[in-house]
Amino acid sequence: MGYTRNSLTLLVFLILLNAIDALNFSRDARQDQDYTQFLLANEVARTPPMGWNSWNHFQCNVDEWTVKTTADALISTGLAALGYKYVNIDDCWAERNRDGRGNLREKSSTFPSGIKGLAAYMHARGLKLGIYSDAGYSTCSKTMPGSLGHEEQDARTFAEWGVDYLKYDNCYHDGSKPQKRYARMSNALRKVGRPILYSICEWGQEDPAKWAGEYGNSWRTTGDIKDTWESITSIADQNNIWGRYAGPGRWNDPDMLEVGNGGMSVEEYQSHFSIWAVMKAPLLIGCDIRSISKETLRILRNKEVIDVNQDPLGVQARKIRSKSGLEVWAGPLSSRRVVVVFWNRGSSWASISVGWNEIGLQTSKPVVVRDLWAHSYVSRNMGSRLTSYVVPHGCKMFILTPY
Repeated sequence: MGYTRNSLTLLVFLILLNAIDALNFSRDARQDQDYTQFLLANEVARTPPMGWNSWNHFQCNVDEWTVKTTADALISTGLAALGYKYVNIDDCWAERNRDGRGNLREKSSTFPSGIKGLAAYMHARGLKLGIYSDAGYSTCSKTMPGSLGHEEQDARTFAEWGVDYLKYDNCYHDGSKPQKRYARMSNALRKVGRPILYSICEWGQEDPAKWAGEYGNSWRTTGDIKDTWESITSIADQNNIWGRYAGPGRWNDPDMLEVGNGGMSVEEYQSHFSIWAVMKAPLLIGCDIRSISKETLRILRNKEVIDVNQDPLGVQARKIRSKSGLEVWAGPLSSRRVVVVFWNRGSSWASISVGWNEIGLQTSKPVVVRDLWAHSYVSRNMGSRLTSYVVPHGCKMFILTPY
């Protein structure tokens, strides 16, 4: 049966519609790629972000003096020189209501110089300023407005203030899908012309690792961290399964560091820091740096561990074996190296071992083994297998370099 005139008209219309969709898709993909390159060219999330966040220690008790003196402490302790550059203000920094034009307003009682003045303070010291908002009508503290419905206005405000990082939470929204709400702020940030790291804090509810890389530079994979052994072990397991989605410009975020807040032992904090480092997690300090202990500084300033986190290959290490609380985590690094962590979650000393064939190394080739916490070489010619005793709740961390 031949086509009628109406059928032919409809067919032509559908062909044109598909062609337009294809052109729009190609244009959007090109714009996405261009924006990603813009961020990477400005060193935004090329490696996992490092810095400090106010929430874990101060929660809503944050003010300009705290933020400025923390920035000064980052510099005086040498942490900033190691890469801890972002100084991030979490919730509770703004007035409860917007101004007459609908703009967010910093609290004059706690931030008298304004966020713009605070950003200038950071930039003058080689640091970067982070801010917080929410993909809902109110932030999680209920003390300030969220950005839902004000995305473009707030993105412009953040850019005008000189903000470098946005943590975007998930409280008190309209019930719409997070993919929609987080995309709106992503699109708004793309329009402002300033490289702002976009940290999606969706709490892992709808598997953001599968979709958030289209919109942001990091995404929370779990609920909030607590300063307990049970919390960090649970979060490590939850974050572990999403490793294949991470890479330069896009990182799984198992939440901020608790190192130094006092709820765990030195061995537990060292394990916490080691596992976050190999998982290529953002390393955001959550303690009061101004009164930091020598032991906490020893952990946070371990340059060899930091270098693993900041390795340009950007591959998240995975748990490759777990039995009776004894775990092996491993992943590739640049220059054909491999990082290995032996993690003892048990309550007594234990021997942990790994063979070269388990971690992608040739059994016939000798390997140089470096202990990153002892800062010494275990062997310059080790063949086929590595074994070490590990304290309860502690870990050992090694780099293996074949030759």
